[in-house]
Amino acid sequence: MNGYGPRSLDGCAGDTSFEQELVSALNDFANNSPAPHFDATGIQRRSRRKRAGLIAGVAAAVAVAGGGTALATITTGSSSNTSSTAAASSTDATTVMISGKKIDMTGWDSGSAKAALVQVGLKLGTVTEKAVPNCKPTSVIGVSPHSPHSVSPGDTINLTLCTR
Repeated sequence: MNGYGPRSLDGCAGDTSFEQELVSALNDFANNSPAPHFDATGIQRRSRRKRAGLIAGVAAAVAVAGGGTALATITTGSSSNTSSTAAASSTDATTVMISGKKIDMTGWDSGSAKAALVQVGLKLGTVTEKAVPNCKPTSVIGVSPHSPHSVSPGDTINLTLCTR
């Protein structure tokens, strides 16, 4: 049974009327059905939008989780507490700028902060304590002078520590 004309079945003279109708219907369907249309540019555009949305969502999640705050790291010594991170969301109140480099002392303990200042050639000035809620006792909550003011080796830096 095909659409190329009558055929004979095991020596029979022709097709049955059902077979003829079936072949005719299939030929009509094959000849009249439209070819599928694919909007390739639209599919590509939607794919790019989905990808951009996914990337933006992941970036937002990383920023919210705190993974995106480390923009630069400055190592001032061999101790693990002496590396600092210039955080995008931190204020300049705890950042010392020396020779164009920023050292963000947010949350450093007093011993590490004092050692780091001496190591980069700065002198320790006045150390004051201030009660601030939700901070670690003896951690740095302020430096003076702070960024954007630049200091030179030999200058004096004052620290403000948390007492809670």
